[in-house]
Amino acid sequence: MTHLSHRLARGAALMAVIALVAGCGLTPRSGPNKREIFAGSVLRQGDAFVVEVDDRVNRIAGVTPALGFATTFENAGLLGSDTIQPGDVLGLTIWENVDDGLLVPTGQNATVLEEVQVDGSGFVFVPYAGRIRAAGNSPETIRRIISEKLEAQTPDPQVQVRRLAGDGSTVSVVGDVGAQGVYPIERPTRTLSSMLAAAGGVTVRPELAQVTLTRGGTSGEIWFQDLFEQPRADVALRAGDRILVEADTRDFTALGATGTQDLVPFESRNISAIEAIARVGGLNPQLADPTGVFVFRNEPAVIAGQITGIPDLVGTQRLVYVLDLTRPNGMFMARDFAIRDDDTVYVTEAPIVEFGRVIGGLTGTLTTTRNATDAVR
Repeated sequence: MTHLSHRLARGAALMAVIALVAGCGLTPRSGPNKREIFAGSVLRQGDAFVVEVDDRVNRIAGVTPALGFATTFENAGLLGSDTIQPGDVLGLTIWENVDDGLLVPTGQNATVLEEVQVDGSGFVFVPYAGRIRAAGNSPETIRRIISEKLEAQTPDPQVQVRRLAGDGSTVSVVGDVGAQGVYPIERPTRTLSSMLAAAGGVTVRPELAQVTLTRGGTSGEIWFQDLFEQPRADVALRAGDRILVEADTRDFTALGATGTQDLVPFESRNISAIEAIARVGGLNPQLADPTGVFVFRNEPAVIAGQITGIPDLVGTQRLVYVLDLTRPNGMFMARDFAIRDDDTVYVTEAPIVEFGRVIGGLTGTLTTTRNATDAVR
């Protein structure tokens, strides 16, 4: 065998060993490479749709789920601040025009009945006037009813009815507010924004605060800022409503050849793929492959069908979006691609990095073997 043939044989053997080491997965790395991700496509041996991002995909996949209230919430009128509800507490003052009255003690001008609570059926009991329907009526209506009842027994009675703070028309406010508690619906607090103000306002960044309103078995969510930007969102409250204020809980996962691998909160209402990469320190200049930026997401069937062109998809589908930052419009595509809650952003390593790691592992192994052989000799 000639010297050249010997060298070629050694080179072929070395390449075979490198391929074997790489194929066996003996070299450590941060995750799958592009070839392995594409192997998971439905067109090969996997169950995910691998889609290259372009303007059409951005228009379809860039839809951010909107927050808002149902029309039943938005169309509800303001609750009358003087409408009595079961559980409310009334204060009654009665004047009589005689020295020896029915209710007014001798020598006094009036009698005061404090904290007369409306029972669960909506009634109150007033001595000599009997059981009176209070729920659904205003204090003025109740005053007139009591006056008519007493007028047959004492001349020209004068009655005053006041609605006190009770547990009838109340809502509960909890979460990231200044003062959690149960608050009555009064004239200044008949809408969602005014009730939040009465509870001390939100204690998290306003642009990240989400407000959940629950009424019976129906709930709706909205961004706190939308209460002021969209007048219809500032809905009227009803007795028994529950209000929860909490900071935005959305996040995404960043993995691979990025500056940091972490679970990252959004910290803004909308975030693009470029911003997501920047949040974790950008692409690692020594490892990252800018042609291999992937976003893993579970898409509803309606969106997946539009993107893949398969209209009869059923259930949630796995989609892998591919962003190539080296393309002429690659940076624009990444800037326009919206990240959503629970997305996984993964950046593959450059092929040369993987190759260098294999070579390093192989030469390190050969060096160790040679040192061990020399020690035996």
